[in-house]
This record gives sequence, structure tokens and C-alpha cells, in this order.
Amino acid sequence: MLLHWIVSALALVIISRLVPGFYVADFFWALVAAIVIGLINATLGIFLKIITFPLTIFTLGIFWFVINALMLLLAAKITPGFTITGFLPAFLGAIVLSLINMLVRWMTRPPRQPEVR
Repeated sequence: MLLHWIVSALALVIISRLVPGFYVADFFWALVAAIVIGLINATLGIFLKIITFPLTIFTLGIFWFVINALMLLLAAKITPGFTITGFLPAFLGAIVLSLINMLVRWMTRPPRQPEVR
């Protein structure tokens, strides 16, 4: 869990370097923002994803990036050292954050055990 928190903070720093309009003051605020984003996703994010599930199916999953962008915007409003200047930087940040998280999960997953017959 600690490793995931640090990796999420590093991902936010990387996104702030790649996406214009997505700013993180320093690594401390990236750590704080990672906690805030995690708390928002664990509470409000789950609720919104359940409610908007039909729309997500209709858009083939693209609407989840909209939900994640809104969660990032909310986290930026709450966290002083974390700023997003509009919806487009939040949307691009949500896409990049999803890609980074997918890559990290792929790299840190346990090796598969061979099948025993």
C-alpha cells in the first residue's frame, strides 16, 4: 500500500511534466494529492461509477475517463499544492494516470504459477 501511494505520487509528478495545465508544486503535495485522490475514488468515485455504468457501457468505457477527470478536478480544489486549470488537462491527466497505473500493476504483479496437471 505504501509503494502504491509513492508510485501514485510519482505518477502525478510525471503527469505534471507531460500535461500542460496540470501542476503539482512538489513531491510532498503529490503525496497529499495521491491520498486525496484515493479517498475521493474510494467514496464518491465508486458511487459515480455505479450510477453511470450504463453510460460507460454505451461509450465503451470512455466515460470512466470523464469520471476520473472530475475526481482529479475535485482533488485539485481540495489540495493546495495541486492545480488543474481546466477539464481538458484533467481529462488528459486521467488518461495518462490510468496508463501509468496499468503499467505499474503489470510490472509489479506476481509471476504466474505453472499449471499442475
